[in-house]
Amino acid sequence: MILAVAQCGSIRGDVESNIDEHLRYIREASKHGVNYLIFPELSLTGYEPELANELAFTEDDDRLAPLIDAAKQYNLSIGVGAPLQTIGSPKIGLILIHGNGVVETYEKMFLHEGEEKYFTNGDKHHLFQVGKHSIANAICADTINPQHAQSCAALGASVYIAGVLVTPQGYNKDAKMWSSYASEYGLLVAIANYSKPSGGLDTAGKSAIWFKNNLIAQVKQCEDALVIAQAGSDSWVGKVYPM
Repeated sequence: MILAVAQCGSIRGDVESNIDEHLRYIREASKHGVNYLIFPELSLTGYEPELANELAFTEDDDRLAPLIDAAKQYNLSIGVGAPLQTIGSPKIGLILIHGNGVVETYEKMFLHEGEEKYFTNGDKHHLFQVGKHSIANAICADTINPQHAQSCAALGASVYIAGVLVTPQGYNKDAKMWSSYASEYGLLVAIANYSKPSGGLDTAGKSAIWFKNNLIAQVKQCEDALVIAQAGSDSWVGKVYPM
């Protein structure tokens, strides 16, 4: 089992260019044998809540075709961030594309203050299996509501992975929580943050992976990078690959 988080930037509302950037990361991840690669929150559009209605995706959206083709070609699963079209306001979503072309979605369950103006929240956890590992998906504010990680662990997750947008001011506090989930529940915890500002917000970068009591890999700056973790018999080994 090899998983990765992408620390990357997005161009405001430019889905086509953002998909091209995602494909660059997917190609690189495939060279390292990655089974699951996840991107930051709302990565296909940028963190641009006011554009959510206009740009919202469905599971059968034609715009996903290049990503579906890449997932098939490289035989890996991809988690990309996008607003999801629903009845009423859109959801902040994760679109999960598997190597066999199957598309699933997860809807963010906990919204940051102010996001309720543009979005409604989801109400269901999302886990999927890769080999012996049960992977629980999360999005940003989910990860700072302890009941979310606790529920995922209770559902049998061994990996807790999220796309986020976290600012320099909030990073240290949030990272302490992510680290605590790894140690308390024995999880691999992996976080994909932006490398560049989005939606008028500065970003901290520092995408990272924790396992139990250890920080096993972290990007030190706001630079484009892949953070990869590979499972061993009873542990994980992590490494950062600049892009």
